[in-house]
Amino acid sequence: MIFEATPLAGAFVIDPEPIADNRGFFARLFCAATFTTRGLNPHLDQISISQNVNAGTIRGFHLQRPPAAECKLIRVTAGAILDVIVDVRASSATYGRWFSVELSAANRRLIYVPEGFAHGFQTLLPDTEVTYHISHPLSSEHATGLPFDDPDLAVTWPIPEPITISDRDRAWAPFRQFQPIETNHG
Repeated sequence: MIFEATPLAGAFVIDPEPIADNRGFFARLFCAATFTTRGLNPHLDQISISQNVNAGTIRGFHLQRPPAAECKLIRVTAGAILDVIVDVRASSATYGRWFSVELSAANRRLIYVPEGFAHGFQTLLPDTEVTYHISHPLSSEHATGLPFDDPDLAVTWPIPEPITISDRDRAWAPFRQFQPIETNHG
């Protein structure tokens, strides 16, 4: 696995290192020992999947507050997305900044999203499927989010219209009202 640090401390884009032969290739997508050595959370206790019918679909921004804070390892298994993370850690030098990367079934890239980051994405192709490995099960009482179109974040989405988004994701309070996440990292 090749780890590429993002401008937001603790978040990484991960590229598999294929070992090829006449059958095709083999590559690791996750290794608890490697994650531990790099100081990343190796405890991914839940695997979830989202299937998205339309190009332009937005999911997010989502996160959970402590004690149910979660890290995520995101991978696309069909189609493509622009994956976006927002640093909402109270003590972080990059608080309020965002980073994006294209993840697709073709490029096989992953993104590691640490605790204290909001996560969202927009599908670039129809019938896109996204797999999430998550360190903490869903806790509705700790779940929160940010508006995808918040002017203070000013995220540049590649497909401005039409978009498909849930009513819940349209209703998040503005970033200016968001209480930062207290973490041990930053």
